[in-house]
Amino acid sequence: MSEAMVEQEFTVRSELGLHARPAGKLASVAGRFAAEVTLGRGDEWVSGTSVLSILCLAATQGTTLTVRAVGDDAEQAVMEVGALIEAPD
Repeated sequence: MSEAMVEQEFTVRSELGLHARPAGKLASVAGRFAAEVTLGRGDEWVSGTSVLSILCLAATQGTTLTVRAVGDDAEQAVMEVGALIEAPD
């Protein structure tokens, strides 16, 4: 039986972009899921559980990021991580 894969685009809403504090929270939330969470910007994909990798995406306000999760709880993982990306602050 194959694992579920869910992918959706989200836009960074915070005026400060995806800086250290929200990146840390995002990595923490992504790490709670059994699904493997990755974030993409264009052709660059990084682990959703690595704060430094998330920061390397240099996601400023208005940046579109793709959240991809593979695993049993993939849909919930994408929705929760996406909500953090789109949080205004």
